Amino acid sequence: MKLLANENIPAALTRSLRAAGHDVNWVSEISPGITDTQVIELAIQQDRILVTFDKDFGELAFRRSLPATCGIILLRLPMDDLNRLVLMVVEEMRVRLRTLPSV
Repeated sequence: MKLLANENIPAALTRSLRAAGHDVNWVSEISPGITDTQVIELAIQQDRILVTFDKDFGELAFRRSLPATCGIILLRLPMDDLNRLVLMVVEEMRVRLRTLPSV
């Protein structure tokens, strides 16, 4: 899965997603300090799903008409609960749950 981790995603979570086999670009590594609009543009250019804690991206995605190749995963949990994250992989005709490696 091609993901774009927003700047507010902890480094440990980014590492865990990579360790789980995902292709993850992290805004903090590639373009720190860019605006939310630029983050959406980056996700579109790279055909990546944005992972963020920022609720504003829903409105931005609507205004930018986010293409079907992109999407947003909005995480809404306390930062201290990150160790309990479970990765849900939805594939045709099945759903798999995997616990992420410890963050």
